[in-house]
Amino acid sequence: MSEIILEMKSITKEFPGVKALENVNLKVKKGEIHALMGENGAGKSTLMKVLSGVYPIGTYDGDILFEENVCAFKDIRQSEDLGIVIIHQELALIPDLSIAENIFLGNEQAKKGIINWNETTLKTKDLLAKVGLAGESPNTQINTIGVGKQQLVEIAKALSKRVKLLILDEPTAALNEADSENLLNLLIELRKQGMTAIIISHKLNEIMKVADSITILRDGQTIETLNVHDGSVTEDRVIKGMVGRDLTNRYPSREPKIGETIFEVKNWNAYHPLHSERKILDEINIHIKKGEIVGIAGLMGSGRTELAMSVFGKAYGQKITGSVHINGKEVELKTVDQAIKNGLAYVSEDRKGNGLILKDDIRQNITLPSLFKLSKNSVINNNQEIVESEEYRKKLNIKTPSIWQTVGNLSGGNQQKVVLSKWILTDPEVLILDEPTRGIDVGAKYEIYTIINQLANEGKGVLVISSELPEVLGICDRIYVMSEGQITGEVLKKDATQENLMKYMTKTRG
Repeated sequence: MSEIILEMKSITKEFPGVKALENVNLKVKKGEIHALMGENGAGKSTLMKVLSGVYPIGTYDGDILFEENVCAFKDIRQSEDLGIVIIHQELALIPDLSIAENIFLGNEQAKKGIINWNETTLKTKDLLAKVGLAGESPNTQINTIGVGKQQLVEIAKALSKRVKLLILDEPTAALNEADSENLLNLLIELRKQGMTAIIISHKLNEIMKVADSITILRDGQTIETLNVHDGSVTEDRVIKGMVGRDLTNRYPSREPKIGETIFEVKNWNAYHPLHSERKILDEINIHIKKGEIVGIAGLMGSGRTELAMSVFGKAYGQKITGSVHINGKEVELKTVDQAIKNGLAYVSEDRKGNGLILKDDIRQNITLPSLFKLSKNSVINNNQEIVESEEYRKKLNIKTPSIWQTVGNLSGGNQQKVVLSKWILTDPEVLILDEPTRGIDVGAKYEIYTIINQLANEGKGVLVISSELPEVLGICDRIYVMSEGQITGEVLKKDATQENLMKYMTKTRG
């Protein structure tokens, strides 16, 4: 395993006002799983976009050698032709096409221009089985499955090509523990078959399980490359390399001051938006008190996100029944606008698809749901808009030269801070945070947890939905557990363990 399959030499890449990469060097051995780690904004995704041709030759300085040949990729197709396939953190699927159509889009199973749909279906079934989606039909439309399953379809799509070097940018960010485990085992199996992989992930336990080597980037520069098998590499050692300091506590300390009930959902029911006979939420009853951080744990498909979206202005589902009470008063939440004006805020699990307008700047994104507060007679007060945006840029430590920076150019962690700023500016009574630290490094996670604590300390109610059980256990005062659209358990922080939460998470309807 000593043969070098990839070498990147002195890679430098600049964006307006930002040097994303500065003389970065990377060597990857054939047949290894090589992890690329660093805080959000360290340059990991940018480096992989340079490698895969997303950023073409001429837009960066430095050299790429693949299988000892100098590469000058003009686009992503040229890199794929050599066997370099990248799965981006943001999904790249066509919502209105089927799973099979998405997997083989651009790589159609055709002869003389005629697609062989039997072959396409059979190959799709094989690929879905490999990524843990054996129960899904190849004909299922992409926009009818959750973001976690969509990520698995992306991986299946990559595996459909003749891959020599597979690049995975946060591949398990949207997955629950079982699906993540399946994917990691798949990577190990592919390594046994001789495939090389580069994986970007902030989940240290996953990296320690599968990686042979770890290269750490910080502030756009190469810090070091570690050999995982030499016995001296620990999670704390990697964290120190990433953040430049020891991070002894993953979760900030907090002394909760919990008051009266601020938010209640009573007897909540909802049906699938496309299949009216399929009940997705069944007699849900939850409450949150002032200053309390409440968690919702559950496996993929348990109904966590469906609950959040259906409550937030009935943004998901049909035939919704039940009531919502804020400060003891029943409120009408038939639209998102009503939800916002009644003091609700919802941070979506998919920040790129539902949380942000990527082509707009930070200012526009932060103030979007609060324009009714920043305008008079339908005329926006631009000065106030600038002042508010600048205040939140500083308050939440959004790392960017100015509020005029395009949001799509920010790192994942800084994008998440923009989303939080946008909703905090609405001055909500209750914040629903759906996977608030997905795809974010440990340093940025700590900052997000600190912001959540501050919101609770101000007397707001906070509902945190998370697939990461250590996160739920680390920041929540009380935890609801969901399975098959029902609340199957309610556990206080002092009584909560991963084992008893998992017991409730796997409880079946009855």
